[in-house]
Amino acid sequence: MRKGVFYDRRKKQLIPKSSMPRERLLDYGAEALSNQELLAILLRTGTRPYNVMELSGLILAEFPSLYDLKSATLNELQQIKGVGAIRSIELKAMMELGSRVHRALQPKYGKIRSSMDLAMQLMEELKDYQQEHLLCLYLNTKNEIVHRQTLFIGSLNQSIAHPREIFRGAVRHSAARIIIVHNHPSGDPASSANDRAFTSRLKECGEMMGIELLDHLIIGNESYVSLREEGFWERL
Repeated sequence: MRKGVFYDRRKKQLIPKSSMPRERLLDYGAEALSNQELLAILLRTGTRPYNVMELSGLILAEFPSLYDLKSATLNELQQIKGVGAIRSIELKAMMELGSRVHRALQPKYGKIRSSMDLAMQLMEELKDYQQEHLLCLYLNTKNEIVHRQTLFIGSLNQSIAHPREIFRGAVRHSAARIIIVHNHPSGDPASSANDRAFTSRLKECGEMMGIELLDHLIIGNESYVSLREEGFWERL
């Protein structure tokens, strides 16, 4: 069989793979697919004598609108030829999950009011670590934390703590701002030349991407340093 084609045994004909739902989603994105194609992907396979596209078409013919399909009972779904008990359960589960996704809100993990408040919250957690831990807090425009992630464990240097790893998370979580936090196992939070160079590099990358680096906190033993409060931002 030639590459790029699929043989439909029932119709006894070759179908270009580029016209199949999965391939179309890969090529054009989910938004380009019809309801029938999206449903066919979720159904995965057809049931004799119908292929998966035909089966999804039968379901949508019985329930012309997505609202009708969402409201369908298990018994009503099972009345469609080719949809048994298992398929009807899968369809109901899929529709419920879709409803929950639609209602889902971005989680919030508190609001940043000051560098001092944040440092006090993290001090107990980080002060006794024997290795450096680099954390990134991703914030929305209201300075609410939408995600927090430990990115690196070990000596902080620019070859390990690369900006692309930090800003990848910012893009993924639609963050408007970020705060970087790391600890000094020595207990002395004074910033090193490497800390300052890393901060400068992050700030520059953030400005190019339109994502503000709000602060870089260094946590020591019962003390902290905020590079922003130290006036480092004004010297950049």
